[in-house]
Amino acid sequence: MIHSERSIVSRHLLAALILCSWSATFAQEAKESVKPGINDKFLDPELDVNEWIERFEVETREVYSSRVEIVENLKLKPGDRIADIGTGTGLFVQPFAKAVGEKGWVYAIDIAPKFVDRVRKIAEIKGLKNVSPVLGSGDDIRLAPGTIDAGFICDVYHHFEFPDASLASIFRAIKPGGQLVVIDFERIPGVSREWTLGHVRAGKSEFRKEIEDAGFEFVEEVKIEGFEENYFLRFRRP
Repeated sequence: MIHSERSIVSRHLLAALILCSWSATFAQEAKESVKPGINDKFLDPELDVNEWIERFEVETREVYSSRVEIVENLKLKPGDRIADIGTGTGLFVQPFAKAVGEKGWVYAIDIAPKFVDRVRKIAEIKGLKNVSPVLGSGDDIRLAPGTIDAGFICDVYHHFEFPDASLASIFRAIKPGGQLVVIDFERIPGVSREWTLGHVRAGKSEFRKEIEDAGFEFVEEVKIEGFEENYFLRFRRP
């Protein structure tokens, strides 16, 4: 009888060890980067913010020239809380702060410490008291559950090295019924620029599937007049 009980315990222990081993392996695989090194330049301590201002804040960049229309189509209301995920040089920080009003809030999130510092300075200089710069990580936006009404990812989703983990953190942070807007580059072989084909890892349909697999519901694709290379997708957190 004792031998039988020991055998049962041993089998359970072996099963537990196998399960733990499998879980650890799965977790390690889930953490594998989908595009290793894509964010190295933003994590460089010597990052030159002015260089990126010259790249990002110019009329030849579609999201810059269409920034007013983009903000309008987010349909933000006074009192809303929005996360600008991958805020970069802070292009949308002031327009968002104005749109959500004094009772709303803007979380300007980036993994680059120097971009976060720039947003902090923008908020101080412009007197934006409803803006919080947040240093995110490569797989977590670092906001508490149910913090925001809207998430905004502009020309940044293709920089997610760990999209499953990042999307999970975004899903947790958005309140039920809240929206997620993703703007990114059309990646169409034979049509898109060589830079896009080499830099952006997947096309619109694959990105949409990843976001839906994370639990979001697709709502619509919004047509932005100035977009030729970009697209605007709206999702909802059930």
